[in-house]
Parts: sequence; C-alpha cells; structure tokens
Amino acid sequence: MLDPTAPALLAEPATPAHRVGLTHLALAVGGFAIGTTEFATMSLVPDFARDLHIDAPTAGHVISAYALGVVVGAPTIAVLAARMSRRTLLILLMSFYALANVLTAFSPSYAVMMGLRFLSGLPHGAYFGIATLVAASLVPPGKRTQAVARVLLGLTVATIAGVPLANFLGQTIGWRWSFAIVGALALLTAALVAIYAPRDLPDRTRSPLAELDALKRGQVWLTLGVGAIGFGGLFAVYTYLASTLTEVTGVSPLMVPVALTVFGVGMTAGNLVIPRFADRALMPTAAGLLVWSFVALALYPLAALNFWTMLVDVCAIGVGGALGTVLQTRLMDVSGDAQALAAALNHSAFNVANALGPWLGGLAIAAGFGWTSTGWVGCGLALGGLAILAVSVSLERRR
Repeated sequence: MLDPTAPALLAEPATPAHRVGLTHLALAVGGFAIGTTEFATMSLVPDFARDLHIDAPTAGHVISAYALGVVVGAPTIAVLAARMSRRTLLILLMSFYALANVLTAFSPSYAVMMGLRFLSGLPHGAYFGIATLVAASLVPPGKRTQAVARVLLGLTVATIAGVPLANFLGQTIGWRWSFAIVGALALLTAALVAIYAPRDLPDRTRSPLAELDALKRGQVWLTLGVGAIGFGGLFAVYTYLASTLTEVTGVSPLMVPVALTVFGVGMTAGNLVIPRFADRALMPTAAGLLVWSFVALALYPLAALNFWTMLVDVCAIGVGGALGTVLQTRLMDVSGDAQALAAALNHSAFNVANALGPWLGGLAIAAGFGWTSTGWVGCGLALGGLAILAVSVSLERRR
C-alpha cells in the first residue's frame, strides 16, 4: 500500500522494491551534496577569505547568505511549483544547484560569491521537502519515517565523509574545487533521479495558493516551532565545539576533526535507528529525543573535562539530530493537502535553529560563562522545544 497523498504514477502502482531502493539512494546523493557544501563552507572560510582579499568575519557572511537563500527559497519554490511533477521539480532543483555551485567555484569577488551562495541556498529546503515526500510515497505508511531517514542519511553521512574531503581539497588544491565537486554531485543526483524516480502526473487542477493552506494550520506552526527551538541546542554546541576542545578539554587542534567525525557518526546512527521507533509511536519518539538531547547537553560541561568522555557525549548529542527526520514525518500528518510547503518549511525552521543556537551560545560565552555554557544554552532550547511539543499534543487530544 502506497501513501495515498502521493501524486498518481504513470507506471505500476506498486514500485518494485529494488527500484524503491535505487530511488532512495538517488535522493540521498542529493542530500550528501547539500550537506557537504553546507557544513564544509564553514571550514573553508579562511581559504576563500584569503583568496578574495577579505577578513574572516566578512567571509562568514557568505554562510549567512546561503542560509537566507534556504529560508526564502523553501516556501517560494513549494508554492510556485505546486502544479509541477515532483520528479521533474527534483531534476530542475538539483540542476540549478549544480550550476550555482559550479559558478561559485569561479567567483571573482566577494560580492559575486555572496550572490551565488544565496542562489545556491534557494533549492535546499525545497529539494529536501519534495525528496522526502517522494521517498515516503514509495513505501507503506508504517515505514514513512524510515524512508525519510534514508534521504536525510545523505546529509548525515556528509558530516563524516563529505566535509573532511572537501576541507582536504580546499587545503591542498584550492577551495574552488570543493564547490565544483559539489556541483558534479548535484548533477549526478539529477541524472539518477531522472533514471530511477517513478514518473508522476502534475496536478494541473491545483492552485499554487492552495499550498499556503499549510500556514493556516496551528499544528504546522507548532511542529516548525519544535524544530526551530528544540534543534537549536545542537547547533549551539557544534558551532563552538572546536574552541571548547582546545580551550577547555586541552587537546591539539589536530584532534578537532576526530570529534567532528564522531558527531557525524552519532547523527548517522540516530538517523538509522530512531525512525524505526518513530514509525510505531511518532510523538513519543519526538519527546524522547528532546529529553535525550536535554540530558546529553546537560552533561556537556562535565564531559568537556576529558577528551574520551567528550567524544561519547558529542556522539550522544549527534544522535539527537534524528529529531529532524521525525518532525519531517509529523509535518506530513498535519499539513493536509499542503504537504510540499510544510515539508520544505521544515528546513527553514532548522536554519532558524542554526542561527538561534549559535547566537544564544555566543551571548553566554561573551557574558563570561565559559565555552561549555553552550551546553546549558542547549538544555534550555531542548526544554523549549519539549514545551512546544507538549502544547501540540495537548491541543490535538482536545480535538
């Protein structure tokens, strides 16, 4: 039985299992490409700052430009492309992503690179939103979260393999090659989707404005709020992890990549295991993840005193990243017929978390509470997300 909300397929209603797996793999390659450039750009800031003759803080605005592109592009594309075939839209999104990243590799100036990174961010949220809907539509309803996890697995694996590789290339043969390779991966994704993804009929009767119906639903906003607040703690810790390791734990900067890799391993493990529980009990799993994150973040200041305990705790914090997958499925349940917009907005919410967590963590550090205070900031954000989740569940039960 396929997801009844999926667009009509031109082929057989039941897609063969091997074809489903290949489609999920194709979509995950896109997640790998996006995850690589999103996280690796942070580590390449010194390289392109030096090449473009700007200081590092100014170069950091390039990352903000990309995030702004994600926030703007996700809802805009979801609404404007409401009548388009999902398969066709995915191909166009990754083709555009490939072009924008390749052009970034040839950026002659800071201003041009800023503009190109904004354009690169536009397809990000829409791609993940539509890709997860397509992945979920190919499996029985009881396995939707696992299907979503397979797409997002590309994003988490990127933190283990893609980011270190891009950073290595940036330091050896130049930062421009990192963006060029991401462009090639995006183009590969477009080709794989064209080959393996089932053809679906565009809904010519659907009004683009119908997607905006998602914005009228309180449960959609509450779910987005859980992600925007509850996920902020992870980013608060991740942003200042390198400084905490060198200043508090007292390890060599050479050990920082080890901790970042362990963090990625935790995210990947969480994305492989947690969805199985979510498909059985979605909201309890979401609540459990927020409690898990609260505990892991609370232990962070103590764990930071020793490198080995730090690695264990960082891995545990990474496991909490599975919240993104769980909330993606939740949005499918509460958005009615406006699933494309709601699914895309999930990644806008996470970019809000990516801005909120580091900002609050920076305030705590600047106030003199120390590098490990980001753990306590994360605890507060996890509790905030849990409170919003409790309101969501309470309102749903009253209905």
